[in-house]
Amino acid sequence: MKQLVILIHGMGRTRFSMRSLEKYFKDEGYQVINESYDSRSKKIETIAVEHIGQLLSSIDSDEYEAIHFVTHSLGGIMLRYYLSHHSINKLGRIVMIAPPNQGSEVAELYKDKLWYKLATGKPGQQLYINNNPLFEQLKPVSADVGIMIGTKSSDPWFNHAFAGPNDGKVSVESARLPEMKDFITVDHGHTFIMNNRKVQQQIAHFLQHGIFEQ
Repeated sequence: MKQLVILIHGMGRTRFSMRSLEKYFKDEGYQVINESYDSRSKKIETIAVEHIGQLLSSIDSDEYEAIHFVTHSLGGIMLRYYLSHHSINKLGRIVMIAPPNQGSEVAELYKDKLWYKLATGKPGQQLYINNNPLFEQLKPVSADVGIMIGTKSSDPWFNHAFAGPNDGKVSVESARLPEMKDFITVDHGHTFIMNNRKVQQQIAHFLQHGIFEQ
């Protein structure tokens, strides 16, 4: 029976940022959905329900053995919000790439700056760390979750925002979730981490086995 992989891109990006992953999983025999959404004009709660809900309404879950998700950055927060309020039939495994699960140090430092507001829109205002009502309402994910985060900065101009290892936008520690089944760091930066073949192979390994390849 077929398995489906739904890809959810990050802030300020489109489905084209996930095209390499889309091709990889299609070549591996998966069905793949990879669609763009507006990541700047609406709050995370709204785009999560609208985008993920629309993707799920476009398929018949009975056609699939499992429906997996692979998210990048903001996409992981969107999926966590959706799953906190909705169930997904045939939900399989989830790989979150570079998710700001505890918030982003960059957002914490620059959320009040005009240039940051213009660059990141409404979601950018919701990704700060301290006393964040959005993160407080997110429930533990019941599915198998694997988290992957880079340790090589893709945005060295933000290095001063971090006290420890980071990918340029999200710290290694901020990516973690208590309920995660596995966690891995890779020598890549935030922006293009999903295009690396070894990264793609690790994602596929988790979807198949529930752990990353050590």
